Amino acid sequence: METKEFGINDIVEMKKQHPCGENRWKIIRLGMDIRIKCEGCHHSVLIPRREFARKMKKVLVKFEGE
Repeated sequence: METKEFGINDIVEMKKQHPCGENRWKIIRLGMDIRIKCEGCHHSVLIPRREFARKMKKVLVKFEGE
């Protein structure tokens, strides 16, 4: 099984889309819990890291910054 590499400010796709219809999320906080923000309606959600890793489909845009 491949390990999913993700970092702060990456845009990811989740397995289920948000009720607003968008399926692009920006990672805005990393730690034991991960905070992601919907790119459509800007609603943010805090979920445990293990649950996030299970529900994430793929990284759409890798953040290239400092």
